[in-house]
Amino acid sequence: MRVVKEIPGDAYNISIFSWNGKYLIKFEQGFFEQTYKVNELDLLPGTDLPEILKNKKFLSNIERRFEEMSSDFHELIADYV
Repeated sequence: MRVVKEIPGDAYNISIFSWNGKYLIKFEQGFFEQTYKVNELDLLPGTDLPEILKNKKFLSNIERRFEEMSSDFHELIADYV
């Protein structure tokens, strides 16, 4: 697996990897992560993947999912802590 790009951020970090003909796009926030797998051939040649990941609606959905993941997990362990 090869690191293509790492994009640090305030709310979460983004890492882009190349592996077996796919891009793995990992969003990490604390103990939670979301990973997308994209076939390299699905993108047009010359596509700037880090640039398209700046889409505000997409990033808003990423943040919402992190909030949901945190809420779901805290709800799950509430009876055990």
